[in-house]
Amino acid sequence: MGSVRIAGSYQSDFARNYAREGLEISDMVAEAVEGTLASAGLEPEDVESIHVGNAFGQLFTGQGQLGAMPATVEPRLWGKPAARHEAACASGSVAVLAATAEIEAGRYDCVLVLAVEQERNVPGADAPKHLGAAAWIGHEGQDAKFMWPYMFSQLADDLYGVYLRNTENPLHPAIVRYHPFDGDGMIHKVSFRDGKVSYRNRFVRTDGLLTEQETGRSLWAGLAENPEAAIRADGWGARGRMKDAASTDVIVHAGVAVASFYQCGDLYRLDPLTLDDLGKCSWGGSFPSDLGVSAHTKVDDHTGELLFFNYSTTAPYLHYGVVDAGNHLVHYVPIDLPGPRLPHDMAFTEHYAILNDMPLFWEPDLIARGLYAARFHPQLPSRLGVIPRRGGTGDIRWFEFEPTYVLHWTNAFQEGDEVVVDGFFQGCPEPKNAGPNGPADRMFRFLAQDIMQTRLHRWRMNMVTGAVREQDLSDTCTEFGTINSGFGGRPYRYTYAATNEPGWFLFNGLVKHNTLTGREESYQFEPGVFCSEVGVAPRVGGTEEDDAYLVTLTADMNRDLSECVVFRASDVGRGPIARAQLPERIASGTHSCWAPGDSVNGW
Repeated sequence: MGSVRIAGSYQSDFARNYAREGLEISDMVAEAVEGTLASAGLEPEDVESIHVGNAFGQLFTGQGQLGAMPATVEPRLWGKPAARHEAACASGSVAVLAATAEIEAGRYDCVLVLAVEQERNVPGADAPKHLGAAAWIGHEGQDAKFMWPYMFSQLADDLYGVYLRNTENPLHPAIVRYHPFDGDGMIHKVSFRDGKVSYRNRFVRTDGLLTEQETGRSLWAGLAENPEAAIRADGWGARGRMKDAASTDVIVHAGVAVASFYQCGDLYRLDPLTLDDLGKCSWGGSFPSDLGVSAHTKVDDHTGELLFFNYSTTAPYLHYGVVDAGNHLVHYVPIDLPGPRLPHDMAFTEHYAILNDMPLFWEPDLIARGLYAARFHPQLPSRLGVIPRRGGTGDIRWFEFEPTYVLHWTNAFQEGDEVVVDGFFQGCPEPKNAGPNGPADRMFRFLAQDIMQTRLHRWRMNMVTGAVREQDLSDTCTEFGTINSGFGGRPYRYTYAATNEPGWFLFNGLVKHNTLTGREESYQFEPGVFCSEVGVAPRVGGTEEDDAYLVTLTADMNRDLSECVVFRASDVGRGPIARAQLPERIASGTHSCWAPGDSVNGW
């Protein structure tokens, strides 16, 4: 069997309305024939066979026998065998298959393939009727006003809930220089219900945002600025003199969306459907307002509990707590550490919470001088602390592992006597720069996951013997992993993580990691299109872990637009199965969550 090659191709402007220009489908065919032959450097006499893909031609144009149309508009094609292929949305693909079959069989060496449709030349009420002819007339969709997308409505029927995404959107210029984590928090909401998709976005109305709006300028120093640069002497964050932008993470707990800040601050509550401001978490007056709460609070779907931690530059340096399903603080204990640390995330199992003490932290000598520079100390081990979910300060057990830093954990579970924790091991926690493809500014070196060599990793701790084991689960550079939250804290199989644009804090693709077999399935967006962390939306009525959808928002820099795109979790490599364009292009984002409809207040 010989190979088949494309000698040339042509594509007309999809946005063009030929009917408004007084043109017919014959004019479209003529343009396609001329453009394709010119691209291939061929003459009409070189063509030996013709295949035309078209759906609904007779209905929209009244024109049958479209296979003969190329010869009608280009007489030198007369006498060539020609056929029209009708296969609804796949008409063009079927025409290509027929052409390649002829070449592979040795019947012809040069075949012209066209795919043409004109469907914007009839009144709007007629078009859905014509398109409905692709269904089984009299048997399918008899009550549907619009057959399409009615016939695709299974997606809408079993995708039922809310996707929320948080990210930084600076309202005012930085005092000195802007870091991507400095912007004001903005929540984006996409809800799916009864076949309808609804979008809304809104700034998180933090105390810092409102104050800066009143003054019309930035008042607090950003992450890459010296705290002394702040206009205000007060502020938030473990470092102090920062603005709590509530721009890092978003979760849903007790039916309400909760936005949080990575260096500890207040937790801001929003209506997950309207994004109306519901004020700050108070937990019945027990909220630890002196230290705040770090981003990456964890919600256990099985108990409704929220687990959290905070950290600071003064002893005991770390606290751990639990909020029950009724939104009451029921547990809060100090955790002793050797010094100030920079934990960013935590994990949990059915019976334990897992905290961490990583050897990348602010230099203690510099803290004493009011400076905050993170350094990696490879001579120190990484430590994981396992504490019963309602355990006291003395109940925590520490286990030592290879030195690294972990920004995000994906899940943890118990297996026999062992506690197993999965997350992203950094092979280079303190790179010198963002690499040859990244931005020159050194502050971006901690943002490029390919330069930090992040890879999915597993840590094991035996609660009886104290033995530890660790191993890579993948060699692929990924981060920002999410799971089906119904398997949070329990044995699981799949993590859905992001790949990054080399050197940049931009996500250009997705990888589905099978943590049991090591198998990976990936999808890469086209250049210039970047996504956010995915939300894993279990299919209504589904039973398998990956019987779910993946929802994300994209920023398409080529077309200056954003879309909500949906994948099947069981077939990530297939690419998006549905998409909806947002009103405006939005900033590329980071953390997100999915909340089933029945978990949302007011649904």
